Amino acid sequence: MSVKNWLKERFPIDYNKFIEINENIFIKEPIPNHMKKWFYCTGATPLILLSLQIVTGILLTFYFVPSPEMAYESVRHITEDVRLGFWIRGLHRWGSNMMIITLLLHMTRVFFTRAYQKPRELNWIIGVVLFLLTLAFSFTGYSLTYNQLSYWATTVGTNMFKQVPFIGHWALVFLRGGEEVTANTLTRFFTIHVGLLPPLILLFVAVHIIILRIHGVSEPEGFEKGHYAFYPHHFYKIIIVTLFLLAFLSTLTVILPPGLGTPANPTVTPFHIKPEWYFFPTYRFLKLVPLSVGIYATAAFLVVMTFWPFIEPLLAKTNESRRRWAFSVGGLTLLITVALTIWETVVL
Repeated sequence: MSVKNWLKERFPIDYNKFIEINENIFIKEPIPNHMKKWFYCTGATPLILLSLQIVTGILLTFYFVPSPEMAYESVRHITEDVRLGFWIRGLHRWGSNMMIITLLLHMTRVFFTRAYQKPRELNWIIGVVLFLLTLAFSFTGYSLTYNQLSYWATTVGTNMFKQVPFIGHWALVFLRGGEEVTANTLTRFFTIHVGLLPPLILLFVAVHIIILRIHGVSEPEGFEKGHYAFYPHHFYKIIIVTLFLLAFLSTLTVILPPGLGTPANPTVTPFHIKPEWYFFPTYRFLKLVPLSVGIYATAAFLVVMTFWPFIEPLLAKTNESRRRWAFSVGGLTLLITVALTIWETVVL
């Protein structure tokens, strides 16, 4: 008996029907004509980078030891001793940065093309949740290097949770595993980073894609109406983007390899403590206002951003007025975000 027939007996399914479903769902999936523009590949790019993060993250866990005594040394061992360890770590580090950049580009494109309109409001909300989960990934991952800057950035970052109404102290103790940053904090961040966040983000990605497949890709105005099959044109485009990202991230790893810094020392506070660049706007804003005001304002901004598809119709009745509101709010947000990022970058 052939292997094929043996498998058919154990899995008695209609293979022709299976192939037909596969072709209809993937191969012949109708893609709107505007997706031929490279700018509209920003949706697939974060998914490609997420796959890269999963693969490189698994490889890093083979050597990483989540303890205060061994965390820094294990990162040094990966970087300096493990064959291709510096490359794997560099892909993971730069890949996380690139994932945030592409998510920001994707959300910006979706916002300004107003692709969040009915019936796609839920997908916008899920997209915001995915962005916040990605930031949580980056924050917890940055702390695992356990060098001086990451240790104190973790201390400052978790301190902010104390200002959250009602659950602030509980959240602080939960994240730190106590009142202070200790060995429990490192193991909890490691558990959150590799055990909690991956299944959460994969779940939301799956729901995001399912809703996208149900409603289809939103077609912006100004493009020729019509569709083309996913394979081969769009499939090859994704392959090209994947190869470009691998080459680009590898180049960054060689030219700008992620450093080690100095080992964490809880008794010595660095003169300058800064988070990673993607937290610069929030960090600079919190310096300009009282901390409690900054926390409330940031929370309010996140609520407005999350539920903007439902807020926009309340601000204006006509489609043109809503478009002006979206461009005004989006443009102002973009301007303030860039300004705060540059400000925090140049100021010591």
